[in-house]
Amino acid sequence: MILVTGANGNLGAATLAALHARGAVAAGGSRTPGEGMRRLDFDDRPSLDLAGVSTLVLVSAGYAEDDRVVARHAAVLDAAVRDGVGHVVYTSLTTAGDHLGFALAHRATERLVRASGLPWTILRNGLYAELFGGLLMWAGGDVESAFGDGALAAVSREDLAEAAAVVASDPAPHGGRVYDLVGTPITAAQVAGELGVAHRTIGLGEYRRRLLHETPGLLPFQPPMLASIATGIRHGFLDGTAPDLTDLLGRAARAPLATAVAAASAARPEAGV
Repeated sequence: MILVTGANGNLGAATLAALHARGAVAAGGSRTPGEGMRRLDFDDRPSLDLAGVSTLVLVSAGYAEDDRVVARHAAVLDAAVRDGVGHVVYTSLTTAGDHLGFALAHRATERLVRASGLPWTILRNGLYAELFGGLLMWAGGDVESAFGDGALAAVSREDLAEAAAVVASDPAPHGGRVYDLVGTPITAAQVAGELGVAHRTIGLGEYRRRLLHETPGLLPFQPPMLASIATGIRHGFLDGTAPDLTDLLGRAARAPLATAVAAASAARPEAGV
């Protein structure tokens, strides 16, 4: 059986759906499991049960400080070794993202995966097109961002989920491989153009100020993470392409621009009225 962690999250749920669409025997795991899911609370080591799991799709549990994220991943990998899991597929971060504020937990987990002794595959996921569109800020009918003229090799979450399902369905040919799953570069100006509005660039200092003082609900570690994405895009560190995604999918990737436009449009103030 294939088990997908974080199955109540967006990527985990999409991966599980993609596996089912391929006819794979797969289940989801979550700390708050729904019907047919297995309870998996990475913070409760004694309760972790991976018995009967042939392939584990470890979706990063990234919503915490690095030490807590790495400890969670270490716990589930220890359980995988103990319970005889046959292969681990880890959803990591694109190679170009080494400088990002959330890269360390991914790279540390990659080390743990390699050191586990289990057969493994690492999927270095590019940043979501949905995220890129969602980070554009509406202001007076136009959009603003700290991305400047920089581009992001964005990828749709659905494509990343399908790629994970391809690997997990038949993991042996992908053993010991690291895939860089990035898409086609897009800019904030292109998204704005599709929306029929203007794009205005703000400085990184202003962006950080807005994150810290005008964006409710962010956890303490999130403003520096988001600021690191903005400066990475603005200064051309996240626009590189690679063939791995289309090679795995066996088809062209979904157009990230359309996905980003849809996300930005959904965040438009009048869209919620």
